[in-house]
Amino acid sequence: MKALLNIIWLIFGGLWLALGYAAAGILCCITIVAIPWGIASFRIAGYALWPFGRTVVDKPGAGGWSVLGNVIWIVFAGIWLTIGHITTAIAQAITIIGIPLAIANVKMIPISLLPLGKDIVPSDARFPTYQRA
Repeated sequence: MKALLNIIWLIFGGLWLALGYAAAGILCCITIVAIPWGIASFRIAGYALWPFGRTVVDKPGAGGWSVLGNVIWIVFAGIWLTIGHITTAIAQAITIIGIPLAIANVKMIPISLLPLGKDIVPSDARFPTYQRA
């Protein structure tokens, strides 16, 4: 089911969304100062390309620099990306077929609002099982 939803997502906007995030990543990397945000944009582009079956988790060891970088990101891009994801989700939720796509769009809001200090992992790896000795 995840593969089918990812294919539908890819056709109905995921490809363009991923290309937009990749273009933003390239622009950020051209300016040497914004490389961390460029890397985050590339990470989001991969997530935007194939979102079903993946989730966002906090990266262990992310510290104060991530917080500072996220504050800067919110001011310059995060708010606008969040508004874009919300309006797109509302438009997608109008049809029954678009409801899962709208949910995926809303699921992308946390990483597009605060991308630094986050990691994208497969959904089944969210709660790793630990072996007992």
